[in-house]
Amino acid sequence: MPKMKTKSGAKKRFKLTANGHVKAGQAGKRHGMIKRSNKQIRNLRGTDTLSDADAKIVKKFMPYAG
Repeated sequence: MPKMKTKSGAKKRFKLTANGHVKAGQAGKRHGMIKRSNKQIRNLRGTDTLSDADAKIVKKFMPYAG
């Protein structure tokens, strides 16, 4: 059987944690910061783990991660 290919967009955007959760960058900080509160901007820093439903989709794109 040929090897499955990892979606190249997924490997750039997502990482798997040791427990198998999917880590991704926070959404909502590309533009329009002026209308967001300082608290919201602060809380959107860093990364977040995806919900189980979204993680299931992403894991299909990355067959060899984890």
